[in-house]
Amino acid sequence: MLTSLYIQNIVLIDRLSLTIGDGLTALTGETGAGKSILLDALALATGGRAERALLRHGASQAVVSASFEPPQNHPAWKVLVENGLADDDDQQEIILRRVMGEDGRARAFINDHPVSVALLRQIGESLIEVHGQHQGIGFLDSAAHRGLLDAYGGLENLGAELARKYHIMVAAGKALHESREAKERAIREADYLRHVVDELAQLAPQDDEEAALAETRAHLMAAEKISKDIEQIVNLVQGDNTVTALTRAAAGLERASAQLAQEKAAPLKRLAAQIDNVLSEWHEAGAMANSVAQDFLANPQELNRVEERLFALRAAARKFNVPCAALNTLFEKAKSDLALVEEDAASMMALEKKLFEAERDYDLAAQKLFQARQKAAAQLDKAVAKELTPLKLDKAKFVTEVKAIEGQRKASGCDEVQFLISTNPGAPLGPLKQIASGGELSRFVLAMKAALMSKEERTVIIFDEVDAGVSGAVADAVGERLAKLAKAAQVLVVTHSPQVAARGSVHWRISKSGSKKMVTKVEKLDESERIEEIARMLAGAKITPAAREAAKALLGLSLKKAEGARG
Repeated sequence: MLTSLYIQNIVLIDRLSLTIGDGLTALTGETGAGKSILLDALALATGGRAERALLRHGASQAVVSASFEPPQNHPAWKVLVENGLADDDDQQEIILRRVMGEDGRARAFINDHPVSVALLRQIGESLIEVHGQHQGIGFLDSAAHRGLLDAYGGLENLGAELARKYHIMVAAGKALHESREAKERAIREADYLRHVVDELAQLAPQDDEEAALAETRAHLMAAEKISKDIEQIVNLVQGDNTVTALTRAAAGLERASAQLAQEKAAPLKRLAAQIDNVLSEWHEAGAMANSVAQDFLANPQELNRVEERLFALRAAARKFNVPCAALNTLFEKAKSDLALVEEDAASMMALEKKLFEAERDYDLAAQKLFQARQKAAAQLDKAVAKELTPLKLDKAKFVTEVKAIEGQRKASGCDEVQFLISTNPGAPLGPLKQIASGGELSRFVLAMKAALMSKEERTVIIFDEVDAGVSGAVADAVGERLAKLAKAAQVLVVTHSPQVAARGSVHWRISKSGSKKMVTKVEKLDESERIEEIARMLAGAKITPAAREAAKALLGLSLKKAEGARG
């Protein structure tokens, strides 16, 4: 239920804080006093359009905050949890707030968390419903009729099961369609695929083969040049003349040093030792040169083989317009696609069977739901008919049309649901919004709300002048139905009818005052103030004693009926 409403700087409202109770709350006041301002403010808080005209003249900012306490099983809680706005199991309150600046831009908040206007509107629409003389949200939109009928008949589980079977059927159809497309494409490309498979089978490309071949080729090409330089070094190091000359020189120095005194022979011995070291290093260099030469030995045959393979891979890549690294992938895919052409029909038949079974299961579930909707429609028609007579619409006819649509398969079913009415005997049935006048529409909406009241999840229902165009016994019947509806949901009614106002368990009077600066104020009336307000509604500007007595009678009648209903 809506527990409180705070309004600041909205049109003629300076600052207003209202505590709202359950049952039926009547809002009355002179025309132009500002009753619609309250509804505009509440609409703004629940995601309605923000308009600069709502901002009070001279104010820089407008604020509207509405607090609700829906039951724990209300769908709004699930949406809040999914959006990270409610995680406390003990949380009971949902606060919707809108702040609008001078530029007309409005920020949205839920439980003091900034949110998108779309999310605020989604939560707001799940909590509150507004009906006016020329609007009946849900009832005028045929797209919503199926949901209302399913809720009335308790068909949500059947609907959910049908939706599940629908998605299975769609998935099976998609799988078969994709398989058929793949096979048809493969058949069209069969000759090309065979060419690809034959050529790449001979080539037998490997993953990352190009990079390895390119690296080997670079090494072999470098070795061809380096081997010539190393060959010259080997020839030089291993040359017989140089080694022989050094060896003879070392031997001559040894003989000469043997013939001299020790102190004279020392330099010759050192020179001979140095020559021996040079010869040792020379022989090591020769061995190393031979080893290196083996590593860089030119191999023209290997280079030719590597180049032929590399060039063949690159030619195939250019031919099939893919990178060399993707040749093996292309080969495998071509083999797979070609297999589709050549495989037997078993797999296709399995997919066709799966789709056939899914369509059969869907059709059975859709037929079951269709029949259940027809049964619920007959019950709803009877329930609405009972409500029409007291509202002086006993000559009108209400029919819930459930029409099967040939060939239609949707998640919601194979049928269409529409509320149709006829206001006069013999007149053809037609859509509610096209047939009913303003006053009739309000009463039709009220009759349907009364019939559906135990099946809906709205926390608050607001009727804006639902009694327009009616008076006397009809107005009293409207008031009685509103009071009945208020047993299942919190109901607020903006009314000019004393019969309706007298039915309220709470009565607010909306008035406008001020000499220099007009403001709208809202007062909760006590018993004596209610008598005066209802007398004013009966008599006009000049309240007579007779009007006060009539007001007391209306209130007394209302109290007696309310006590009888409670008993």
